[in-house]
This record gives sequence, C-alpha cells and structure tokens, in this order.
Amino acid sequence: MAGTWSGTTRIDRPVEEVFAFLADGENDRKFSPRVMEIAKASDGPAGVGTTYVSKVKDAGMKTDREFELTEFEPPNRIAWTELSKNLVTVPEGGYYLSRDGQGTELKIHNALEGHGLGKLIAPLALRGARRGAGEFAQRIKHVIEAS
Repeated sequence: MAGTWSGTTRIDRPVEEVFAFLADGENDRKFSPRVMEIAKASDGPAGVGTTYVSKVKDAGMKTDREFELTEFEPPNRIAWTELSKNLVTVPEGGYYLSRDGQGTELKIHNALEGHGLGKLIAPLALRGARRGAGEFAQRIKHVIEAS
C-alpha cells in the first residue's frame, strides 16, 4: 500500500444535510474534476452494498472505476472500497461527519494502493493527493454550501 491522505473542512450546513448530499455518490461529479461520469449501479436507496461505476481522468489517463459502500451510518459515516482492478486503487476510503455547532466538520480519507506497474505510480499519486487534500475538502464545502 502506498499510503493514505486526508482532508478536513467545516461546512456551514447541518450534518444531516451534508450526509444526504455525500450519500448520493452521483454528487461526486459536482466537486471532483477527475470524475467524468458516475452512476449508481445497484438498486434501492444508498446503503451498505450500494455500488457506483464511474469514468475518471487522472494524469491524462481515463479509467473505469467501481466502488462499493462498506459502511453507511447516518449521519456520521460513509465508507467504501474500490472493486475495480486498476494500476492504482482505493482499498478503503470514507467520509467522517460530526456536528459542529450549527454546521458540520467533515473529514475525508482515502488509502491508495499500487498494483503491478502501479506500484511505481502510487507514491506519485499519493503525493499529489496529499498536496491537494485541503483544496479537495474546500470544493466539497463550497458545493454543499451553494446547494
């Protein structure tokens, strides 16, 4: 495993509203410029076992991704694992939300893991993700506060 990255921000919305927004994985496209397409691939409301498929662009390369929700605890926790087999994958990631006065503290984290030649790429991807973690958290904040 290459390692983990995380970012934290405070969102001026109630924790239930932030959770509802993030629980709809199709909203990822609104704050993640790397997500070109995303769709829920399983039936029913979001919860443990829900899967999402996406097409993302990283470092000029387009890849297909599939994620499954592994934890779903309203309004405080959403976790996932990547099911797809790419050079660099996310074996675990998640959102942790907590009430902060009238707002919400949000922490996002992801682990990155390289496979095959991806073991050479993963440390570079991790460095970039760590460098951009604060900005990524801020994009989530701005999108939720604007909605």
